[in-house]
Amino acid sequence: MIRTVILAVNDEDLESKRVKDSILEIRKLLNPDYFSESEILTVSDQQALIRSMLRKLCERNNVDLILTTGGTGMMIKERAPEATKEVIEREVPGLAEYMRIVGMRHSPRSLLFRGVAGVRNRTLIVNLPGGPKGVKDSLAAIIPAIIPAVDYLLDQQGALPEVFNR
Repeated sequence: MIRTVILAVNDEDLESKRVKDSILEIRKLLNPDYFSESEILTVSDQQALIRSMLRKLCERNNVDLILTTGGTGMMIKERAPEATKEVIEREVPGLAEYMRIVGMRHSPRSLLFRGVAGVRNRTLIVNLPGGPKGVKDSLAAIIPAIIPAVDYLLDQQGALPEVFNR
Protein backbone atom coordinates (compact mmCIF):
# COMPACT_ATOMS: atom_id res chain seq x y z
CA MET A 1 0.00 0.00 0.00
CA ILE A 2 1.19 3.49 -0.86
CA ARG A 3 0.68 5.58 2.27
CA THR A 4 -0.54 8.94 0.99
CA VAL A 5 -0.97 12.39 2.50
CA ILE A 6 -3.08 15.01 0.72
CA LEU A 7 -1.88 18.52 1.49
CA ALA A 8 -4.15 21.42 0.47
CA VAL A 9 -2.08 24.57 0.01
CA ASN A 10 -4.19 27.71 0.28
CA ASP A 11 -5.26 30.50 2.52
CA GLU A 12 -8.73 29.08 2.95
CA ASP A 13 -9.68 26.19 5.17
CA LEU A 14 -10.63 22.64 4.26
CA GLU A 15 -14.28 23.69 4.18
CA SER A 16 -14.04 25.91 1.09
CA LYS A 17 -15.84 24.43 -1.92
CA ARG A 18 -12.82 24.56 -4.21
CA VAL A 19 -10.57 22.81 -1.68
CA LYS A 20 -13.23 20.21 -0.85
CA ASP A 21 -13.84 19.49 -4.53
CA SER A 22 -10.12 19.15 -5.29
CA ILE A 23 -9.58 16.79 -2.38
CA LEU A 24 -12.62 14.78 -3.46
CA GLU A 25 -11.16 14.38 -6.97
CA ILE A 26 -7.87 13.13 -5.51
CA ARG A 27 -9.67 10.67 -3.25
CA LYS A 28 -11.75 9.34 -6.17
CA LEU A 29 -8.61 8.60 -8.18
CA LEU A 30 -6.66 6.87 -5.40
CA ASN A 31 -7.56 3.22 -5.89
CA PRO A 32 -7.82 1.63 -2.42
CA ASP A 33 -6.08 -1.48 -3.77
CA TYR A 34 -2.87 0.56 -4.06
CA PHE A 35 -3.26 3.68 -1.92
CA SER A 36 -4.05 4.19 1.73
CA GLU A 37 -4.93 7.71 2.77
CA SER A 38 -2.95 8.64 5.85
CA GLU A 39 -4.12 12.21 6.36
CA ILE A 40 -5.67 15.24 4.74
CA LEU A 41 -3.93 18.42 5.86
CA THR A 42 -3.99 22.08 4.96
CA VAL A 43 -1.28 24.69 5.09
CA SER A 44 -1.34 28.40 4.35
CA ASP A 45 0.19 29.42 1.03
CA GLN A 46 3.42 30.68 2.59
CA GLN A 47 6.68 29.22 1.38
CA ALA A 48 8.25 28.69 4.82
CA LEU A 49 5.13 26.97 6.17
CA ILE A 50 4.80 24.68 3.14
CA ARG A 51 8.51 23.82 3.28
CA SER A 52 8.31 23.01 6.99
CA MET A 53 5.22 20.83 6.57
CA LEU A 54 6.77 18.90 3.66
CA ARG A 55 9.98 18.29 5.58
CA LYS A 56 8.10 17.03 8.64
CA LEU A 57 5.99 14.68 6.54
CA CYS A 58 9.03 13.30 4.70
CA GLU A 59 10.86 12.60 7.95
CA ARG A 60 8.09 10.33 9.16
CA ASN A 61 8.39 6.66 8.28
CA ASN A 62 4.72 6.32 7.37
CA VAL A 63 4.42 8.57 4.30
CA ASP A 64 5.30 7.30 0.81
CA LEU A 65 3.50 9.92 -1.28
CA ILE A 66 2.52 13.54 -0.69
CA LEU A 67 0.04 15.05 -3.13
CA THR A 68 -0.27 18.81 -2.78
CA THR A 69 -3.14 20.69 -4.34
CA GLY A 70 -3.04 24.44 -4.87
CA GLY A 71 -0.38 27.10 -4.71
CA THR A 72 0.95 26.31 -8.20
CA GLY A 73 -0.40 29.22 -10.24
CA MET A 74 1.07 32.52 -11.36
CA MET A 75 -0.02 34.68 -8.43
CA ILE A 76 2.85 36.02 -6.33
CA LYS A 77 1.48 34.37 -3.19
CA GLU A 78 1.40 30.88 -4.78
CA ARG A 79 4.58 29.26 -3.47
CA ALA A 80 4.12 25.47 -3.45
CA PRO A 81 6.65 24.80 -6.26
CA GLU A 82 9.32 26.95 -4.62
CA ALA A 83 8.81 25.25 -1.25
CA THR A 84 8.85 21.82 -2.87
CA LYS A 85 12.10 22.59 -4.72
CA GLU A 86 13.70 23.55 -1.41
CA VAL A 87 12.68 20.22 0.13
CA ILE A 88 13.31 17.64 -2.57
CA GLU A 89 16.68 15.98 -3.05
CA ARG A 90 15.98 14.80 -6.59
CA GLU A 91 13.50 16.18 -9.10
CA VAL A 92 11.25 13.94 -11.19
CA PRO A 93 10.52 16.38 -14.02
CA GLY A 94 8.64 13.96 -16.25
CA LEU A 95 5.62 13.90 -13.93
CA ALA A 96 5.10 17.67 -14.00
CA GLU A 97 5.90 17.87 -17.70
CA TYR A 98 3.32 15.22 -18.50
CA MET A 99 0.67 16.94 -16.38
CA ARG A 100 1.22 20.10 -18.44
CA ILE A 101 1.04 18.16 -21.72
CA VAL A 102 -2.21 16.44 -20.74
CA GLY A 103 -3.63 19.74 -19.52
CA MET A 104 -2.93 21.35 -22.89
CA ARG A 105 -5.53 19.05 -24.42
CA HIS A 106 -8.15 20.90 -22.38
CA SER A 107 -6.79 24.40 -21.87
CA PRO A 108 -3.74 26.43 -22.87
CA ARG A 109 -3.80 27.79 -19.31
CA SER A 110 -2.18 24.54 -18.20
CA LEU A 111 1.11 25.94 -19.47
CA LEU A 112 0.94 28.36 -16.55
CA PHE A 113 0.88 25.45 -14.07
CA ARG A 114 4.20 25.62 -12.21
CA GLY A 115 3.99 22.41 -10.19
CA VAL A 116 7.00 20.17 -9.68
CA ALA A 117 7.59 16.61 -8.49
CA GLY A 118 10.51 15.11 -6.66
CA VAL A 119 11.84 12.84 -3.96
CA ARG A 120 13.02 13.46 -0.42
CA ASN A 121 14.28 10.40 1.41
CA ARG A 122 11.86 7.72 0.22
CA THR A 123 8.86 10.03 -0.20
CA LEU A 124 7.56 11.19 -3.57
CA ILE A 125 6.09 14.71 -3.56
CA VAL A 126 3.83 15.82 -6.41
CA ASN A 127 2.33 19.29 -6.79
CA LEU A 128 -1.12 19.17 -8.37
CA PRO A 129 -3.16 22.15 -9.58
CA GLY A 130 -5.61 23.78 -7.19
CA GLY A 131 -8.84 23.35 -9.12
CA PRO A 132 -10.82 20.11 -9.22
CA LYS A 133 -10.68 19.79 -13.03
CA GLY A 134 -6.91 20.29 -13.12
CA VAL A 135 -6.46 17.86 -10.23
CA LYS A 136 -8.55 15.22 -11.96
CA ASP A 137 -6.82 15.49 -15.33
CA SER A 138 -3.31 15.74 -13.90
CA LEU A 139 -3.50 12.97 -11.34
CA ALA A 140 -5.30 10.58 -13.68
CA ALA A 141 -2.49 11.08 -16.19
CA ILE A 142 0.38 10.29 -13.80
CA ILE A 143 -1.07 7.56 -11.55
CA PRO A 144 0.25 4.83 -13.88
CA ALA A 145 3.77 6.17 -13.19
CA ILE A 146 3.30 6.95 -9.49
CA ILE A 147 2.62 3.36 -8.45
CA PRO A 148 5.84 1.87 -9.89
CA ALA A 149 7.83 4.97 -8.89
CA VAL A 150 6.92 4.58 -5.21
CA ASP A 151 7.52 0.82 -5.42
CA TYR A 152 10.96 1.62 -6.81
CA LEU A 153 11.70 4.08 -3.99
CA LEU A 154 10.71 1.54 -1.37
CA ASP A 155 12.63 -1.33 -2.98
CA GLN A 156 16.25 -0.73 -2.13
CA GLN A 157 17.39 -3.63 -4.32
CA GLY A 158 17.70 -1.13 -7.17
CA ALA A 159 15.59 -3.12 -9.64
CA LEU A 160 13.23 -1.17 -11.84
CA PRO A 161 9.59 -2.17 -11.47
CA GLU A 162 8.42 -4.58 -14.17
CA VAL A 163 6.29 -1.90 -15.86
CA PHE A 164 9.50 -0.03 -16.82
CA ASN A 165 11.17 -3.14 -18.27
CA ARG A 166 8.78 -3.43 -21.21
